[in-house]
Amino acid sequence: MAEHVYEGMFLLDAGRFARDPSGIAEQVTTLVQNAGGELLASRLWNEQKLAYPINGQRKGTYWLTYFRLDGGALTKLNRETRLNDNVLRSLILKVEPRLVDAMVAHAQGSPTTTDEATSEATSEATPDSTAADSTAAADSTAAAESTAAAESTTDEKSEAGPDSPKE
Repeated sequence: MAEHVYEGMFLLDAGRFARDPSGIAEQVTTLVQNAGGELLASRLWNEQKLAYPINGQRKGTYWLTYFRLDGGALTKLNRETRLNDNVLRSLILKVEPRLVDAMVAHAQGSPTTTDEATSEATSEATPDSTAADSTAAADSTAAAESTAAAESTTDEKSEAGPDSPKE
């Protein structure tokens, strides 16, 4: 079978992770490597309260990994994660080949070329946006004045009363 890049999100027991963070993180790495995978990126994602208790645990630690693995070995990895007491749940998704570099770079915390282009475009757009903001402010002022004039005309008509002659 062909090797693909996968994204793995592992929900770990927060209590055990708090006692031995490096040991638990190493277990996730070992699970992937024992299945024949090559680890591309691995990091702590988040620690938070769970929506409902899982195996009596109310808090969980999310561990994000990206790894390259043969498709046939995926069942072995899934089985090993279910047997591991430190892993409460896991989700493994195949990553689209054209997105692999950007997602791995993001997981490692390094800037991508897309991020740099976006920041350049934002800095270039700032002077133009100031002019656009002043134009929008002028338009809203003119609209407010015309609304006020229409309301005053309506008030004058209502003060005349129903029996007064109409113009």
